[in-house]
Amino acid sequence: MVNGHKIYNFLARTVLVKNNEIEMSLKSLERVLGQEQLYIRAKRQMFYEKPCRKRQRIAFEHAKRVYDAEMTRKIEFVVRKNRVDPWLR
Repeated sequence: MVNGHKIYNFLARTVLVKNNEIEMSLKSLERVLGQEQLYIRAKRQMFYEKPCRKRQRIAFEHAKRVYDAEMTRKIEFVVRKNRVDPWLR
């Protein structure tokens, strides 16, 4: 069963070992798996999640994404240096 999605998942999680530096390769693999939240999904599947708790978790994750995006936007606005000073004297 070879389709584009399966090959992409394999290539996305493939880490090459260069000059027998296994530690560096493991660190990069850990980073890739962490970015894909593989550990979180595996831990979540270890136990049954009630449907009401699943809805609460999904709603919380959505609200957190919205909040984080809004805060990132506000912080980027404040950090910008070439703004016009609104308090001209």
